[in-house]
Formats: sequence, C-alpha cells, structure tokens
Amino acid sequence: MAKQKKKNADAGGHLLVTLMSTGVSLVMRKVLGTAWTKARGKEPPIDLTDPRVTFGEAIGWAILLSIAVETARFFIIRAVAKRELPAAGDTE
Repeated sequence: MAKQKKKNADAGGHLLVTLMSTGVSLVMRKVLGTAWTKARGKEPPIDLTDPRVTFGEAIGWAILLSIAVETARFFIIRAVAKRELPAAGDTE
C-alpha cells in the first residue's frame, strides 16, 4: 500500500514540475525577449531562416534562454522535491 501511495505522489510531482516548468519557460521567454529588445534595439532571433539573423545573435539568444530556463527548472524541481520529502520518523 505504501508503494502505491509513493508511486501516485511521484507521478503528481512529475506533473507539477512539468506544468510549472512550462509556465515558467513561457514567462521567461517573454521577459527575456523584452529585455533583449530593450538592450539590442530589435526583436530576439526567433525566425532562424531570416537572412538578417547572424550566427552570433542566434547562439547568444539560445544560450541566454537556455541558462535562464534551466536555472528556473532547477529551483522548481528542488521546491517540489522538498515538499514531497517525508517528515523525520515517518514510516509510511
């Protein structure tokens, strides 16, 4: 019975991490896009088929976005894992 409960809690944790990561990714993309536009004076390089997008811009945007999203995802996973840890002395 305890294994079934743990399995359900684990699935709920994975779902929560997935939903929160998706939401944070969308928000981070919007925030970083706005910051990129203010700093560079043009939109971030979204359309890579556009000949005006340079290799440096594309790599810079990819690195910036991936670092921000993965850092946020790290903290989300840690927060969810901390929430699911059993209290000391719990035997369930």
